[in-house]
Amino acid sequence: MRRLRDRLAGALLSALALTLTATGCAGSSEASSGAGSGAAAHSAAEPVANRVEPLGKSPEPRLPVTVRSADGERVTVERAGRIVPLSGSLSEIVFTLGLGDRVVARDVTATFEQAAKLPVVTRGHDVSAESVLSLRPDLVLAETSSGPEEAVDQIRAAGVPVLFVEAAKGLDDVGPRIGAVADALGVPAAGKELTRRSEQRIEAVRADVPHGQEPRVAFLYLRGSASVYLIGGEDSGAGSLIEAAGAVDAGAASGLDKDFTAITSEALVKAAPDAILVMSKGLESVGGVDGLVEIPGVAQTPAGMDRRIVSVEDGVLLNYGPRTDQVLKSVVAQLYGEDGDR
Repeated sequence: MRRLRDRLAGALLSALALTLTATGCAGSSEASSGAGSGAAAHSAAEPVANRVEPLGKSPEPRLPVTVRSADGERVTVERAGRIVPLSGSLSEIVFTLGLGDRVVARDVTATFEQAAKLPVVTRGHDVSAESVLSLRPDLVLAETSSGPEEAVDQIRAAGVPVLFVEAAKGLDDVGPRIGAVADALGVPAAGKELTRRSEQRIEAVRADVPHGQEPRVAFLYLRGSASVYLIGGEDSGAGSLIEAAGAVDAGAASGLDKDFTAITSEALVKAAPDAILVMSKGLESVGGVDGLVEIPGVAQTPAGMDRRIVSVEDGVLLNYGPRTDQVLKSVVAQLYGEDGDR
């Protein structure tokens, strides 16, 4: 039951990270073309690098190890020569630990350069047990929201160790998730080093956040091709990122206690965001900033009037992996301007 609840809670968050290939979208810079002065402002920040930065020296796994999986099972890992991570964030962790040469497949959300050519074994939340098993993995890394449960059970029944890692909900999850993966791969020292590096870089960005402004930021999930327009609430997963940027989560502050709620003019007016946070391909799917402000209620908000839009690449915005400092830096730069004078 716990895995089912986690799958339901995490399904939308995983979908948020998917590339909206059906819309034929390009990157965030293209999303802003022809979109007016607000678009120029939101695209000015340096984008998150499309590569991960591995630790200086590739560690050698010391195996076997037995670790506790987030689903309560004890998992023994005897070999780690062929690893299949079932989310983009978990792939990012393995590659950044310096073990990317051992990864033999990827989830559709693993869009960074080093993983791009690997075969895809999932589509959204649907894991293909047959595709995974055909690659003869030594270890499968999964989120607590990964599924369907039958596919994961089939992989385990074939004798393949499956380690579940708690799904990311905020900045505080970066270190524990790195540690869980590193321990399972028999490289705990590398995990501690990467955790230190990641947390230090995040804190360095937070130290440069302008003080005293506290803009209200609403996180919107947009998928124009499917006419899906949602505003994030208390459990959207974006709250801690918004707060780390020195801002207020406008959806949560307006009383939205669920993960996402359908956008209405009333909800937007009550949230009264000074800025809107979106995924770049979601912004592209509605026609850029010009299309966004045509969604009922957006133009009546301070954010819509000022065309103050913050966009981050889909594959990293809510990953809470080793590139989280870059995500936060991009959000801060777009929210306040390069000189903090927005």
